[in-house]
Amino acid sequence: MAAIKNVLWWLLANSLGGVNRGRILDAILTTPHNANELSKVLGLDYKTTRYHLQVLEENGLITSAGSGYGKTYFPAPTLEENLGYFREIWDKIGKKAD
Repeated sequence: MAAIKNVLWWLLANSLGGVNRGRILDAILTTPHNANELSKVLGLDYKTTRYHLQVLEENGLITSAGSGYGKTYFPAPTLEENLGYFREIWDKIGKKAD
């Protein structure tokens, strides 16, 4: 199994908050957002959203531009190159969010 697939499994399927991280990735893959926009779109607490964004950025799945309130998040090349792994895992666990 590819290392990035292991990271995705760990971050999405085998850790607390994984479904919310998946929802964040899914939203960012569609449209770049700042933390405030994501918290509103996904109905999450702002601090919770910021925490998950930090985890995703530290693990190389998203990147950001800007700073402060307007800091905007984008899919990292690593995520885009391994989108199939994300979709495979998200299809299995994403239904939990419904």
